[in-house]
Parts: sequence; C-alpha cells; structure tokens
Amino acid sequence: MTVENETTERMPARPVTRPDHPLISIVAPCYNEADSVALFAKTVLETVDTSVASYELLFVDDGSSDNTLKILSLLADAHDEVRVVSLSRNFGKEAALTAGLDHAAGDAVVVMDVDLQDPPELIVEFIEQWRRGYDVVYATRDDRQTDTFAKRFTAEGFYRFFNKISAVKIPENTGDYRLMDARVVATIKTLPERSRFMKGLFAWVGFSSIGVAYARPERAAGETKFNFWRLWNFAIDGITSFSTAPLRVWSYIGGVIAVLSFFYASAIILYTLIRGGDVPGYASLLTFILFFGSIQMISVGVLGEYISRLFIEVKQRPVYIVDQIYAGTKERADQPLEKAAKWSADLISRASNQ
Repeated sequence: MTVENETTERMPARPVTRPDHPLISIVAPCYNEADSVALFAKTVLETVDTSVASYELLFVDDGSSDNTLKILSLLADAHDEVRVVSLSRNFGKEAALTAGLDHAAGDAVVVMDVDLQDPPELIVEFIEQWRRGYDVVYATRDDRQTDTFAKRFTAEGFYRFFNKISAVKIPENTGDYRLMDARVVATIKTLPERSRFMKGLFAWVGFSSIGVAYARPERAAGETKFNFWRLWNFAIDGITSFSTAPLRVWSYIGGVIAVLSFFYASAIILYTLIRGGDVPGYASLLTFILFFGSIQMISVGVLGEYISRLFIEVKQRPVYIVDQIYAGTKERADQPLEKAAKWSADLISRASNQ
C-alpha cells in the first residue's frame, strides 16, 4: 500500500522508460550480525530469486568482531550473486551504507537491514513503483507495535522536531529501507561530507518519490546495536548536519536576556534613586550568576558541536577504508533453495569452528 506524504512525495512529470532486464543491487550493512546474516540471505534469496531476473546481494561488513565476516565469505562462495565488502574497522552504519552505495552496480539499489525488520517482500512492490517512474521508493512504518513505547515516542518526536527546524523534510517513520534509481545513487556519491546522516542525504537529493506502508515485524535474530546514547548522538548528527537553528536560537535567547537585563537594571536604578540605600539580594544575585553561567555553557556546547564537525570535515579523511572484497563463485550456486535452512545452519557452524 502506497502512502501520501505531501512534504516529501514527488510524482514523475512524464512516463519513464526503465530497462527490460534491470540489475537490482541489494545493499545490507552488517556489524556483529553472525546470528542474522545467514537467515537474512536465505530469506532474501528465496524472495528475489522468483521475482527478480537479475540481482546482486551486496553485504558490507563494518569491522565485525564476531563471525559475521566468516559467514559472509562462505555466503559469497556459495552464491555467485553475493558480494562482500569488508571494511578495515568499524566506521559506523552511515559509512557502511556509503560503502555499499559506492560498490553497488545495479540499475536500482535497495538498502535494507539484515535483522529482517525490513521485509524482503516489499522489494517486489518497490520495483513496481520504480517502473512506474518513481526514482525513490521508501518504506514507511505504519505499525510499530514491536517497538517499545519509549522508542516510538522518541522517534516520532525526532522526526517532527527535525522537520520543523530543517529545510530538508524527511518522511516520518521512515528508515533506510528504500529503493533508489542509479542516478539517485550517483548523485549521493557526489556529496563529500564526512559526517553523514543518510536519511537526510536521501531526502536532500530530491527526485520523484513515493512511500510504501508496512507493519514493522520483530527482529528475527540477534540484538540491536543501537542503545539510547548512540541514538542520541545519531539525532544530534542529523540536526547539526541539516539545520543551523540550534545556533540561531541562541541569538534570540541572547537578545531576550539583554532586554530583560536592561529593564532589571533600570528598575534597580529607579529603586535606588527613589528609596535610597543599597538594594539587598545577595542570594538572588548569586542565582542569576549561576543561571546565566549555565546558559553560556550550553551555548558554547552547541557551538562546539558545529565546530567539531568543521574539524572533521577540514581533515578530509575518507569516510571508510576497504580491507577486502569477496566476490561470489559458481561453487554450490545451483544448490536448491529448499535446502537453504540446513545450509544456513551449516554456514554458522562452519564459521564458528574456523
């Protein structure tokens, strides 16, 4: 089911011709997902093998410390459609997504997580909307009952706050799961920033887009790698990357405090001229000093967030470093899919014993 979002959706102006036999790249970043990757590969391959003529499954291992890379290398050996890009260390999910887009070769690229909370069945509908002419087809979560109340509340608050203060609007309740046309991916590749908030970048480039609603299932295996602190930092990265409102607001706060200070000083002068004598108030004076001191520290902290990102940008270090690339071979490529469940368990067992 498609969804209407008047702030982010753009329809194509005229019919668009797509390739008759397109190559679809499926990009999946991984970090310590040894319990998930084999099941994910099995599910995705079963889904797309019957509905997509030509595809590649591109994993990006983001410096995993468990057996994720071993399992991925076995997957690449087992299926010619599977490729693995291994990064030299953990650079973060946004960097891993960037690496995946850089190495994807498809006419359209699907970005998704390996926890199967992004249902692979939607890929077929993504492709249908893409053939209708949309350059970006994103998945919108219309049912998040599997998330905790705190997660739903904070996520909704972030989307609304971000869209209030940023000129770039991102669809609410939308993650990274989406299909992008090759020209959209090519445009994203030209963006040079090191501090990358991919949801914002996906929205910033524009192009015709439409949402597809789905109910978000529970995580199939493994555990999430995002805790409250990482999500908090992720939100700060997004806000500081796409809005200067946190800087501008301190100008307004400073102006209001200056006006209030003027009136307060005037009142003290008038009181002294009319009543005479000293004005008592050591406790209130100390309170004012501590309050305005804390305001100054907060404003310096906000300024520091932007300066720290300038510091990162001017060094011009690469977003990621590739360690190795594992390409698929024909070995075991014709294995029947009905044996995939046993095959997935064998992969995990083999990787654990190496």
